[in-house]
Amino acid sequence: MSEMKSQCDLCGVAEGLDLIAVAPRDEDITLCATCAGGVAGDVVDGPHWRCLSDAIWSQTPAVQVTAYRLLKALEGTAWARDILDIAYLEPEVQDWADAVSLGGDDDAFSVIHKDTNGATLVAGDTVTLIKDLNVKGGGFTAKRGTAVRNISLVADNATQIEGRVNGQHIVILTEFVKKSG
Repeated sequence: MSEMKSQCDLCGVAEGLDLIAVAPRDEDITLCATCAGGVAGDVVDGPHWRCLSDAIWSQTPAVQVTAYRLLKALEGTAWARDILDIAYLEPEVQDWADAVSLGGDDDAFSVIHKDTNGATLVAGDTVTLIKDLNVKGGGFTAKRGTAVRNISLVADNATQIEGRVNGQHIVILTEFVKKSG
């Protein structure tokens, strides 16, 4: 159990603070009402969330995990996607961040994604295409050997991942990729 701080661990606000547990571990962080609402699943793009660009680099793993989860919830915005592209979490912290979705719905992460060789894929991995793929609606072919960085996992389908190829966000079947590195 942590002690409540005098300001929000994410945005620095000093009012309306509360201790919030960062599931599934028993670690707490201090959050303002707005940030606590975001953790509960009420996150909509707005100026307040720009604080995540600093919070993701915190020295405190629980703060990094919370910032990462909020950025993933805002991944549809260009600025959040840019931060996620450069953010790095230690593997243990990344596993913690991926263990539970915002709002506590851990079912979203119960599907296990595996590449063509059976290696487990996690959000943020880099994969390589093992076959030329026609991109429907994209008007191009994703060539064999293309690296797809910072993939996202399709929560309800173990056979699909998402990533950017030629600047376009596409869905890729896991049977056509191998984990890089």
